Amino acid sequence: MPIKIPNELPALTILDQENIFVMSERRAVDQDIRPMQVAILNLMPNKIETEVQILRMLANTPLQINIEFIRIHANESRNTPQAHLDNFYRLFDDIKHKQYDGLIITGAPLALLDYQQVTFWDKICQVFDWAEKNVTSTMFSCWGAHAALYHHYGLKRHLRTQKLSGVYRHRCLQPNAELTRGFDETFNVPHSRFGYIDKSDYLSLKHIEILAESEQAGVYLAASKDKRQVYLTGHPEYDATTLSEEYFRDIAAGAPVAIPDNYFTNDQPDSATANTWRSHGSLLFTNWLNYYVYQITPYQLDADHINAINPGDARG
Repeated sequence: MPIKIPNELPALTILDQENIFVMSERRAVDQDIRPMQVAILNLMPNKIETEVQILRMLANTPLQINIEFIRIHANESRNTPQAHLDNFYRLFDDIKHKQYDGLIITGAPLALLDYQQVTFWDKICQVFDWAEKNVTSTMFSCWGAHAALYHHYGLKRHLRTQKLSGVYRHRCLQPNAELTRGFDETFNVPHSRFGYIDKSDYLSLKHIEILAESEQAGVYLAASKDKRQVYLTGHPEYDATTLSEEYFRDIAAGAPVAIPDNYFTNDQPDSATANTWRSHGSLLFTNWLNYYVYQITPYQLDADHINAINPGDARG
């Protein structure tokens, strides 16, 4: 079964052209099953591009998934048409009475701001706390991961003097873990960030396990032992050209950025780029949906059942 998305969402046409199996709302009404309910809190400025990237990762699963897009506030966007936001997004305040099987919180271009300087910091903290009681498993990405680790555990983020940008080799530290099941011993992942959290800080948390890391990029993948939280510092959802687009955008803005590592052929920015990480990203999201969401989420989706979850009670 595929992901189910709104009939007129632009991603539907794009993914269909890529032969990725998605289902419109019209067709989904004929499916007599209880689909997974997954919300995506999209904090990225260009929401349409991010939608396509994440939906592509979620589509490689036999489960039927209902997708709902959420945003923090009703402010106008400089990068996404207002009509798109009105048609396909719901405000957090309008859905906080609901429960979900899974939640994805994206990154945001806020690395150089202290958390308390972020205009929606109080609201995102409300989301973090709400998810603990109303979502079976939450995946936090990039800035979202660092912000959640700070909110939940007080882990402090550090900033590099130069942006970490490029494609880096990673090691799978626990190949028998369910979230990394099927991973190669080493694999590529793009990164694009200033912030990082020291490995020693992750290791100070008895509740959190590090599952994959990179010598250059640091801790990449960590998760709580109860499967309720997944922290992802890289971008396995990125297109082949995303780092290139970010690089030229920063150059045009006059930012002192370096050429992304291990990305352009011979470090020539006018050369072609190739996606060498999509299979890993697809497997990661599939494992999350299966082992961290479907296998433990209650059939009756309400707050009482979610908070009674025992990860040992798998569906099999």
